[in-house]
Amino acid sequence: MTDIQHAGDTGPERRARDDAGVTDGQAHAHGTGDHDGHGGGDEHGGGHTHGGGDGHSHGVNPDPDKRYLSGALALIVVFMAAEVIVGIIAQSLALISDAGHMLTDAASIVLALWAINLAARPAQGRWTYGFKRAEILSAQANGLTLLLLAAWFVYEAIRRLFDPPEAQGLLVFITAMVGIVINIAAAWLISKANRTSLNVEGAFQHILNDLYAFIATAIAGLVVVFTGFTRADSLAALIVAALMAKAGYGLVKESGRIFLEGAPQGLEPDAIGPAMAGRPGVAEVHDLHIWDVTSGMPALSAHVLVDPTGDCHQVRRDLEALLNSSYRIDHTTLQVDHADTVTAAGEIIAAEPDCEEPHGLRHYSGPSAPLTNNPIPHAH
Repeated sequence: MTDIQHAGDTGPERRARDDAGVTDGQAHAHGTGDHDGHGGGDEHGGGHTHGGGDGHSHGVNPDPDKRYLSGALALIVVFMAAEVIVGIIAQSLALISDAGHMLTDAASIVLALWAINLAARPAQGRWTYGFKRAEILSAQANGLTLLLLAAWFVYEAIRRLFDPPEAQGLLVFITAMVGIVINIAAAWLISKANRTSLNVEGAFQHILNDLYAFIATAIAGLVVVFTGFTRADSLAALIVAALMAKAGYGLVKESGRIFLEGAPQGLEPDAIGPAMAGRPGVAEVHDLHIWDVTSGMPALSAHVLVDPTGDCHQVRRDLEALLNSSYRIDHTTLQVDHADTVTAAGEIIAAEPDCEEPHGLRHYSGPSAPLTNNPIPHAH
């Protein structure tokens, strides 16, 4: 779905479209107005709309993903209950504590399911994006939980290195082996869901790190059984904590990038801007923004100046095709205006600055590029 906005569409309406980046239709009001107070183009008559309801689906596929996550949740809850029962019978605080860790896994899946249901709600009213970023909130919560668990594991492991408790090696080993089987099954189920969703990936990382914990616990249990070296459990916990910290940091970093609306990996504005400016008829591209609405849903907005003799509609269609085919961006908002002048020889002369303080770089086409191309910070 692509929006096209021309000069004369300023104020709150334009800001809303610039902020959203995607709408259900394509609004086009191409006239003699200006962009932030500067003249911009020839008059082309009244406004009209371009149909754009081709429909797209992004993020997770709700129904299959909910089935996979629900199956994993059932396995985790059943095993968690069994751990509590065995822990009470064996009077093992270690097993009951591990059941508490499994509770965080169950909570991460419940959070992911809640986010999927919320993200599936349609956009309406004030919520022009819908609730798609609920998935990113879920992913960030899962990442922070992993970091907190890692910190707690490090604290407990160090404390137990200095004061190792009595370890029931055989019971720990048997329980860990059952936990490995359960977590492999749960991880397999979640891996069948759409892991390009940061939300699903967060739940998967919880289960995967729990699997690592059980593997380390099983090895530590064998070491205790055959050698009596009780500190093996604490050393294994430190290894698991390092893996948890790595996974948690990755989730928090990626979710933070989406919240701060940084460009997605592989979509570099410094490469896309010149590529757009290099298309036939394009004199300049500025106010270029690229971001993710949610996982797997990139969006782009830009102000494009066109050769006064060129066809704005044709240039816009050409840029849409470029962005879709080369960069897989099909949610775009392009404000298209004519450049100010053209020489008798047909050389395009870039328009005078129509934005006093444009966001980032101005990308120019051909010999009309100025000597400097420095970014200027700006807030419209």
